[in-house]
Amino acid sequence: MKKKVATIILNRNLKDVTDDLYEKIEKFNNKYTDIYVLDSGSDFDKKSKYTTWSADWKFAKTNGLRFSRGMNYALYNLLKEKKFYNYSYYLFLTNDSEVQSTPFIKKLINIMVKIKKIAILSPCSTKWGEKFILKKEKLKFFWYIHNNAYFIRREFIELILKNKKRLNYKDILFDGNNFRGFGVESELLMKAYQLNYSAAITSEVWIEENENYLLKKSNLIKTDPYNTNMKLYIKEGEKWMKKKYGFSSRWSMNIFVKKFYDKFFLKFPKYKKYKI
Repeated sequence: MKKKVATIILNRNLKDVTDDLYEKIEKFNNKYTDIYVLDSGSDFDKKSKYTTWSADWKFAKTNGLRFSRGMNYALYNLLKEKKFYNYSYYLFLTNDSEVQSTPFIKKLINIMVKIKKIAILSPCSTKWGEKFILKKEKLKFFWYIHNNAYFIRREFIELILKNKKRLNYKDILFDGNNFRGFGVESELLMKAYQLNYSAAITSEVWIEENENYLLKKSNLIKTDPYNTNMKLYIKEGEKWMKKKYGFSSRWSMNIFVKKFYDKFFLKFPKYKKYKI
């Protein structure tokens, strides 16, 4: 049976964590997904045994690719290998994601089949305030979503690719010029609403981000310590959004995205039940 989903896991020097995540997803979701591992400049002995592609150039080995460039590079390779159109959906995961021991991907597919206007779907986390909104109704459209786990419709990616004059791994889906990624999730959601799609969070599926790896194993991962990374993440991201959009803060950018969010429901009033 043809699998509808390509799951992409991003690894940097945490091979055991990545291997465990790969095996857990494969055990419960093998019927629904092929799994790819994008290695983000790991030391040779710290690569996952399931590695599909490796970013082995000097910059990647020194700095990694981070979420945005990493997922872009995976899509870039799938396009080059002519596998991109084999799948209807893409699941992007950081390797510190903790998933359920269930066929959770089937639930995500079912939601996307039912609601064709969702471009980006995110499982909820028990650490998010959004969980309180999703107690009674298990799915709502949002104008901001954290980016450790995204389930994305291929047609939405295709619409973004239409505007590309040439393929550059830095700029397939996310803007890789914003290296650490502060604000890129808002830009992606903005593009969804601009293209008459939506972005949603569901509490039918839960995925947790285990930040202990970044907090306690930054030396092993070969990344900046947590506090240093957060300062650079915000500083570089604010510089990027100021240069690209003229916004002086993330809040300004989020309010801009919300305008497109509100317009979506004016165009498609039948989806108002999903508005927060």
